[in-house]
Amino acid sequence: MTTNIGFLGIGKLGMDCAEVFAERYTVRGYDINKNLHSDSVEICDTADEVVNQSEWIFIAVPTPHSKEYDGSVPSSHLEPKDFGYDAVKDCLKTCAKFNDKKIVLISTVLPGTVRREFEPMFNPKNQFVYNPYLIAMGTVKWDFANPEMVMMGSKTGTDKLLHELRMLYEPMMQNAPRYETGTWEEVESMKIFYNTFISAKIGLVNMIQDFAEKIGHMNVDVVTSALANSTMRIMGPKYMTAGMGDAGACHPRDNIALRWLAQEYGTGYDLFDTIMHAREVQAKNLAEYMITKSQNLPLIIHGKAYKPDVEYCIGSYSTLVGHYIQEAGHEVKYLDPLADDTTDVIDSVDGPVCMLMAHNRKITYGYAGNENEDRFYCDVLPGTIIIDPWRKLKSTDNYQVYHYGNTREMD
Repeated sequence: MTTNIGFLGIGKLGMDCAEVFAERYTVRGYDINKNLHSDSVEICDTADEVVNQSEWIFIAVPTPHSKEYDGSVPSSHLEPKDFGYDAVKDCLKTCAKFNDKKIVLISTVLPGTVRREFEPMFNPKNQFVYNPYLIAMGTVKWDFANPEMVMMGSKTGTDKLLHELRMLYEPMMQNAPRYETGTWEEVESMKIFYNTFISAKIGLVNMIQDFAEKIGHMNVDVVTSALANSTMRIMGPKYMTAGMGDAGACHPRDNIALRWLAQEYGTGYDLFDTIMHAREVQAKNLAEYMITKSQNLPLIIHGKAYKPDVEYCIGSYSTLVGHYIQEAGHEVKYLDPLADDTTDVIDSVDGPVCMLMAHNRKITYGYAGNENEDRFYCDVLPGTIIIDPWRKLKSTDNYQVYHYGNTREMD
């Protein structure tokens, strides 16, 4: 018997996920953007059509903040706010018209949201699971099929539907992930605090980088390598290389939303504000370092998107550093052949520049591409100064490299 899968929301993330499902199942999808094409997913004209013809309905729509909250410019001073749930609610209204549907929400929400905001909208003849994904732009299909864990939440945390969903996933998995189940609130917390742990970890190692610059006689990599190998108490080597700060569509905005949650429930402290503020101060420190080392050369940031080989500039740490360069009264340009925001993006340079190596394909967080690709986005001309926050490049006859976070090599 054919299993019919429906996707409401087949945009940046939803389409890739739907196409993985389509390798095993019959999949239909709907999105408000009509300019979509897929060889394996049947694209329908209405959401009703998708829900009517599907046993399982996956909701993969955004839960956005306003643009100013995405982390690509300073945002810690803004009033905390929850995510926007209008698109999810529109999908749930559509699902409620039909009976005997298994509804799976994969969009990120704050703890407590499903029970408070969504459950009153449910058709009692349908079933609902909260099932957020750990996936990243540029590697969605691989991440989907090779997850570290699959998180599934129901009203009580013990519903039979959780087992049914696991059986739906298992034929698609290329690894053997662990399956974590719980109540809606427990799984909502698993997802968003997973992201927050990463944000805090990056913030901590970049704080050590700042200390290395200010104290002297210190290479941040010596310190973080020792910590990364201390796996009895510290959580392993991932994200333990100091460099550019936390970025992307999820992590900065998740901490902003958690600020709202801490305020809403009166925890009495706001660790999430501290994480966001540290991220901004670290970006300002890097901007000031670049200006100091520039010898009045034009300032260029190598990479505008939040990581190499994706186009998305949402939550970009490069643009946050660029903001502080401009705030200090200097002009800044970006090199990035894929960036979806082309403001101040150039294709090449016509002389020596001071260039911040934000994108290094071999090291930047989350990159899973070909390590043998060209290192630079354009020709680097003699006399160039490179600021390398990853400390991987070496000076050549063409350019001089400064390793941000390593003052020991100056001894």
